[in-house]
Amino acid sequence: MVNPSRRWVINAIRELNAEATRSADTHLLRFPLPTDWEVDLYFKDESSHPTGSLKHRLARSLFLFGLVGGRIEASTTVVEASSGSTAVSEAYFARLLGLTFVAVIPISTSSRKIELIEAYGGKCVTVRNSTAVYKEAEQIARTTGGYYLDQFSNASLATDWRANNIASSIYEQLADECHPEPTWIVAGAGTGGTCSTIARYTRYWGYRTKMAVGDPEGSVYEKAWRTGRADLTASGSRIEGIGRPRVERSFLPHVIDHVQTVPDGASIAGMHIVHEHLGLAPGPSTGTNLIVALELVQKMRRDQTPGSIVTLMCDRGERYHDSYYNSSWLTSRGIDTAPHINRLREQLGTRSC
Repeated sequence: MVNPSRRWVINAIRELNAEATRSADTHLLRFPLPTDWEVDLYFKDESSHPTGSLKHRLARSLFLFGLVGGRIEASTTVVEASSGSTAVSEAYFARLLGLTFVAVIPISTSSRKIELIEAYGGKCVTVRNSTAVYKEAEQIARTTGGYYLDQFSNASLATDWRANNIASSIYEQLADECHPEPTWIVAGAGTGGTCSTIARYTRYWGYRTKMAVGDPEGSVYEKAWRTGRADLTASGSRIEGIGRPRVERSFLPHVIDHVQTVPDGASIAGMHIVHEHLGLAPGPSTGTNLIVALELVQKMRRDQTPGSIVTLMCDRGERYHDSYYNSSWLTSRGIDTAPHINRLREQLGTRSC
């Protein structure tokens, strides 16, 4: 006979698997490039998940990881350190399972993300220094007898890199395209879990696809990848959701083929260019991805190598109306997007909107 605690865990796992079936996939959108370039560019629209971001997949995996590991039960307080989007998705899953959720977030987190976390029933604890989120989350979990999800350590452990993930979805959706095996897949790195999952998936299944990472200025990942040092630190990223001041354990540099630092002005300009071409307003990390993807497109053109590139639309811009889409906010931080927008439009052969 199954005891009540074990029965609750079984039902919770069933509930998470049912939710995964309901939100089974996201769209693959073609970004328009001149046909004579002979390179196709696609955006995997992860913003169409129920919680509006790429982190929906990760949050579900982290809850499953805690459940099957015996760390989450019916009365467990679940805690996370997050810059926002992961916490939004985790608050959604905590409410689905009837659990108390606490998010430890930097004070710079957008007000809209805080509203979403609280709308799902989560509680937000803010810290002034982004590097303090880890210890504060650990402390809250310890004092409440709760469980620290720890996305930064567990993202690469909790996600199945062999099947049923974002990479397998990309290849299934490319099956009938002109270039079904992409030359590059481009993603940003927050925890590092997404790029590490995709890179390991391609290796496991024998694909020749290379993995590229867009790293915002102020983040440590590009230098860590280049030098091979995991002990480096940096000032931290101003692009929410990607870039870190320290090298997280889920970032696996040895499976990454290219890391490129992207200036903040270029990331935000890229965000606007995606909006102009796809009609969907994304967040700034999507702009970071576009910048790196277009650099690789140009490299393929120079090398006369036809093919395809896939990158990610990480979340929607409505979360950033008071920040990255606000000209006064940008000016107050010394971020100038104009030269980058003009360069991108010229590169793509488009006019000013």
